[in-house]
Amino acid sequence: MPALTIAFWRKWHRWIGFPAFLFLLWAASTGFLVAFTEFFGEEEALREATRDQVSPVNVASPASAWSDPIARALATANTRSSGAPIDKIEVQFKGPRPTVTVFTGKPAGGEDRKLVFDAKTGLMLSDETYADKPFLYRLHSGEAFGDGGLVVAMFWGLSLVLLTITGIIIYIKLWRPGQKGLRRAFW
Repeated sequence: MPALTIAFWRKWHRWIGFPAFLFLLWAASTGFLVAFTEFFGEEEALREATRDQVSPVNVASPASAWSDPIARALATANTRSSGAPIDKIEVQFKGPRPTVTVFTGKPAGGEDRKLVFDAKTGLMLSDETYADKPFLYRLHSGEAFGDGGLVVAMFWGLSLVLLTITGIIIYIKLWRPGQKGLRRAFW
């Protein structure tokens, strides 16, 4: 086995880093976009606006407090997408405009529509295409490219761990005792 010199660790650091840099650049870029859209997105704005509010519905409320808004939303949804399978339902009681969101699927399977209704009136507020995970999230994780993309994503995550470890080893081997001030950490 070769001596574990600085040259040995730099060589491995370089060989791991060179092919991984494109994937790490991809992960960093899409990760930035995911964080940006999460931070400045509509859902985050609603979460922040309603954080300190108290829901008018609690666990002791009668069943009609939550079932009536859902029933109104489903009645309107049925006129829009008759007989569509329901994937999930989300209810937002807090805020100036409580909503019921119905996610429908396709009759043969898969996601289809995201229907948002006013919880008080049952009127439709929006009708959008629905995917279980936003495309940007699937792009960031590699899932947009199928199982192979997920495997590549695991490798680029592992390469970042290995680059960190080899970088720390190189840093420790280059460390010079006796230095003062910033030169002790940065040479």
